[in-house]
Amino acid sequence: MGRRKGRDISGWLVVDKPAGISSNAVVNKVRWAFNAKKAGHAGTLDPEATGVLAIALGEATKTVPYITDALKAYRFCVRLGQATNTDDGEGEVTETSDLRPSDDDIRAALSQFTGDIMQVPPKFSAVKIDGERAYKRARDDEDFEIAARPLFVESLEFVERTDDDHVLLEMVCGKGGYVRAIARDLGAALGCFGHVQWLRRIWSGPFDAEDGISIETLDELAKTPELDDHLFPLEQGLVDLPELVATDQGAVRLKNGNPGMVLASNVEYGDEAWASYQGQAVAVGVYRAGELHPARVFNL
Repeated sequence: MGRRKGRDISGWLVVDKPAGISSNAVVNKVRWAFNAKKAGHAGTLDPEATGVLAIALGEATKTVPYITDALKAYRFCVRLGQATNTDDGEGEVTETSDLRPSDDDIRAALSQFTGDIMQVPPKFSAVKIDGERAYKRARDDEDFEIAARPLFVESLEFVERTDDDHVLLEMVCGKGGYVRAIARDLGAALGCFGHVQWLRRIWSGPFDAEDGISIETLDELAKTPELDDHLFPLEQGLVDLPELVATDQGAVRLKNGNPGMVLASNVEYGDEAWASYQGQAVAVGVYRAGELHPARVFNL
């Protein structure tokens, strides 16, 4: 098999994803625009969702798990009084209610969706059931159950009640959260049904929607040097981990995949950390007794 063609370019691009395009389609467009050998995203957004889609190029793809695991914030609108089969506005309405909870009722109900909760993903989701995507089974009208899974919700806040039928909420949560499931379950808890009308990821780990490039700008600057100016360094994907400075000899050893000596400060034995040398990331791994034991090595 031949080597994949393209540029050896590494870094992070934040795209402010518009509605109507899949996350994978955005990744493909970014790879094309940079003529990059390798690209991948750190957390899918539904096609109709907007906001932060963090895309790693080249060696930065090795830092994707750290962004995927980071907290993320969403602002979204819940349509009260209707349940849909997809838990969003794209699906068919399956149940309706004339009941409309008060603002105080909604605020009171939010507390049961914060902290460590169990969440059942929507049936129209990419969760695998016996090796097959749930959405494929749902499209075939199969009857199946999805097991609840743990989710950490740092906060879920009432933002605004725009009218009787719509309420804006903001959530900060960990990995694997489904905003559609929150809307569905909130509607059920309030006894009025509910689904997501729209949602926007406003930040993901260190990346903000305000820093995002639009699809239009991406197309406009495609294959030009100016596009490279929009890249964040690979190291941005490691900001939640402590940084250790490698010694000259330590850097050589780390680049070869061996434990290397680092100058430690407040890092404890067994902590995950990353090592830099002359300002560039060399490796990420586990700190043990003056050395970093690399799990991933960066070839920059």
